[in-house]
Amino acid sequence: MPSPKTLPMGRLQPGNVVAPSLLPAAPVLLPQSSHKKGQWKSTKLFRRAVKSVFRSFPVINPPCKMPVGNRMHEGHIHGGKQMTGTLFGYRKARVNLAIQETPRSVPLLVLELSIHTGKLLQDMGSGLVRIALECEKNPSEKLKLIDEPIWTMYCNGRKAGYAVKRGPTEDDLKVMQNLHAVSMGAGVLPSQKVDSPEGELTYMRAFFERAIGSKDSETYYMMNPNGTSGPELSIFFVRV
Repeated sequence: MPSPKTLPMGRLQPGNVVAPSLLPAAPVLLPQSSHKKGQWKSTKLFRRAVKSVFRSFPVINPPCKMPVGNRMHEGHIHGGKQMTGTLFGYRKARVNLAIQETPRSVPLLVLELSIHTGKLLQDMGSGLVRIALECEKNPSEKLKLIDEPIWTMYCNGRKAGYAVKRGPTEDDLKVMQNLHAVSMGAGVLPSQKVDSPEGELTYMRAFFERAIGSKDSETYYMMNPNGTSGPELSIFFVRV
């Protein structure tokens, strides 16, 4: 496989390969989760990188948008815990969501969503995206909310299949390792699948605000740096 090409985030173009730090063949050495918060990257670079990735996808009519609730303020709520969220996957395959305490820690949660990576990122490029994940409450089980194994998924009010929790695979950890120095950004990662029909391995990473409503509800709001405008993503977990 040819050596990956690294470009500044603000100059991303479709087809470029972004390798933030580590080649895929390197061992996975992510530390366990810690409570230290990472530093913000450049706001302008983040916005340019995200827009560049969105422009590389075909035009898809976005689904109907849900109204913005009064719990939102400047793209997120205040007072929650800051987490790192990464959307990644091959463009024509299902997207994965990884939640970490820091960009350098092992994921606390990995979900495989039924929506394709390209479709989700294209919708985000068109405006607000809300993902609601619902599961049934079982009084006989004492699982934490994020430990539920399967969820019914809704995207902007429309049923969109299911989301399944799984342990991080070796491929997942390689992606996290490649991105361990990235706090926020978007682009394309090197992959061993040459000329794959599933397309390029794409990622988008940002900080999320985690708000716990109760033992049966949590919300993750994607944070735009310093209150700037940009793509909006909210992910709701609820047991009903």
